[in-house]
Amino acid sequence: MTRTAEEFRPLAFETGVQVHADGSCLVRLGNTHVLCAAAVEEKVPGWMKGKGRGWVTAEYGMLPGATHTRGEREAARGKQQGRTVEIQRLIGRALRQAVDLSALGERQITLDCDVLNADGGTRCAGITGAWVALALALRRRGLEGALLRQVAATSVGAVDPGEGWEGRTGLILDLAYEEDHRAAADANLVAARDLSGGEVEIVEFQASGEGRSLRRGELETLVDMGLAGCARLFDRQRQILA
Repeated sequence: MTRTAEEFRPLAFETGVQVHADGSCLVRLGNTHVLCAAAVEEKVPGWMKGKGRGWVTAEYGMLPGATHTRGEREAARGKQQGRTVEIQRLIGRALRQAVDLSALGERQITLDCDVLNADGGTRCAGITGAWVALALALRRRGLEGALLRQVAATSVGAVDPGEGWEGRTGLILDLAYEEDHRAAADANLVAARDLSGGEVEIVEFQASGEGRSLRRGELETLVDMGLAGCARLFDRQRQILA
């Protein structure tokens, strides 16, 4: 059954997957599955020592069997790909929006996002699941007061009709791989909301026209779809933590 334009793939969160992590969450978004874990360390990078503030960083990777063909481990290659570095920096930037770094004290939280299965939207799923892992880690360490906001992310895009294509077309939310692969334009939207609720705000918006350019009205519609989608993700995040 074809999803509507504003419908997510089946979404599920499973917490406590890694028993030794301070917080962990396996997020499933259709056939995209990302294991997110948070580790709290009583130290900060050298350049932050003595400042009385904490830090949040992230690492991202794809397991060899996550895609249709086996990918070589980056550790075996001896170097991270540019895509990997870009995504983990995005995750780190996004999750720092959730935390009062001063209230965290001189502690570092590392968020590990490992892709078990990839079918589009891995960075967005990683951000959404990493927030759950982060919240659980702060709760476990008695640092709930450092958590200020929720953070989640989703993809949006424009998929034009084409010969042999029977999937969704038009402006759509949460692109699976086949939709993303043929999208005329696509974007990732990261959003935040205060824990008490209120307005959903944009943290980061990355958009590119690959097959064609976007008209202003289309862009505004995609932003609205992304914000509404993140609002629903926030509700699901709160449910799993209740």
